[in-house]
Amino acid sequence: MAMLIKSGGRRGRRKPMADINVTPMVDVMLVLLVVFMITAPMLATGVAVNLPKTRADQLPTEKERPLVVTVDKDGNLFLGMEDKPVEIAQLAPQLIAIAEAKMDKRVYVRGDESVPYGKVMTVLTLLQRAGFTNAGLPVESRDIKRVDDILEEGGETP
Repeated sequence: MAMLIKSGGRRGRRKPMADINVTPMVDVMLVLLVVFMITAPMLATGVAVNLPKTRADQLPTEKERPLVVTVDKDGNLFLGMEDKPVEIAQLAPQLIAIAEAKMDKRVYVRGDESVPYGKVMTVLTLLQRAGFTNAGLPVESRDIKRVDDILEEGGETP
């Protein structure tokens, strides 16, 4: 009978592998991608308001998230993406503190279409007195007749 003799040591010992198994890492990355794709839209919702509808171009995007002041249909004020209303007396000092840090920051005033014009103007005045000079009023786009056509017909703009 013949017998195979292995030289060099212990039986069944394998050489260490120098390759990295990336399959578990890819699985983890795909799970994280799905989780972030689902949760990202939920983080930027804010307070639901019924914005006035008009035909307007989209505002240019910025690298930094703008400050948002929201006036809902009941006239409550919200600063940023907070879901708790802020009293107008508390809003002014908060705006001044933010303005000291970021004077050139764009501010968006989101106002429900049923809110009185004076309430939105009060917010704009507070922003101006706090030192903000770059404010925008975002709207939802919808198809309407051109303003010239409406004025020629003598109708009112929506």
